[in-house]
Amino acid sequence: MQLLLLHLDDALELQPDFVRACKLAGACQHVDKETGTAVRLWSNQKALAELGRNIVKSTPAAGKDPQLCFMGSGDFHHVTALLLDGALERQSVAATLIHFDNHPDWVTFNGGMHCGSWVNSALAHRNIQKVITIGVCSRDLRSPERKGANLHWLGDGKLELYPYQHPPSRVLADYGSGASYRQEKGALHWRSISEIGEENFIDRMLSRIRTEAVYVTIDKDVLAADDAVTNWDQGRMRLPYLLALISEIGSRHRIIGADVIGDYSAPNYAGDFRTRLLKKAEIFIDQPHIRPKPETTRNINSAANHALLEVLAEYMA
Repeated sequence: MQLLLLHLDDALELQPDFVRACKLAGACQHVDKETGTAVRLWSNQKALAELGRNIVKSTPAAGKDPQLCFMGSGDFHHVTALLLDGALERQSVAATLIHFDNHPDWVTFNGGMHCGSWVNSALAHRNIQKVITIGVCSRDLRSPERKGANLHWLGDGKLELYPYQHPPSRVLADYGSGASYRQEKGALHWRSISEIGEENFIDRMLSRIRTEAVYVTIDKDVLAADDAVTNWDQGRMRLPYLLALISEIGSRHRIIGADVIGDYSAPNYAGDFRTRLLKKAEIFIDQPHIRPKPETTRNINSAANHALLEVLAEYMA
């Protein structure tokens, strides 16, 4: 396994014990905060492509070894699309993307890629057989069409979404029914983890993975506030349950790559005045306004990262 710390903000640097543990485990590090301020929240394709090339240049060649990346704030979740492409280049096989998140990240976004739109890129990849999104509780599911959700992926059967807990989603179009939902008139009724039961959901999840290879991406805002401190509104999943899900996946499938995001960092944006204004306006609307205490942030996020590193390293070795 190749361990990578991607420093696009200061989130990981604020966890010195975790960084030290990663160095002892042989991690390589890529520091590019200047690009980080430019691509944070959303980016044009040119800047993302350049970031991808720079990551490859600074990462020692590791053959077909899987890569595990920790990369700071959830504002960078669209960088997962780059890491996924890299994993599928090293392992040109059919794969399932397992996506833990409090947000579905499926919106339409023109002119680049948004941290809330990148799942569309993954779904369009020729080697991705299916995306399974797990743990969503956010208001993104209230009226998803109004927020630009690409719901046709559900009807096509290439996307399955299992909220941790959520009431039916109001929709106008007809999406039929799928493995993770049923449509009744103007609403999608989700098969949520709370409805199925945590133990039963493990079997349900495993039965829906039809490929040997999987890529795992974890946005820690899927976790309850006691287990993570993030830039976004958070879900209800507890860390031990997330670790159990990863263990069950890893014991039955080959993890060809993984990334972990969702550590809080103070928002900092580059670009022209209009870009910075739009990004600040978006987070004012979509993100909590409370700035967490540094010590609490460090302790909670470092503990979760240590635990995630341990379980992922075990199954990616």
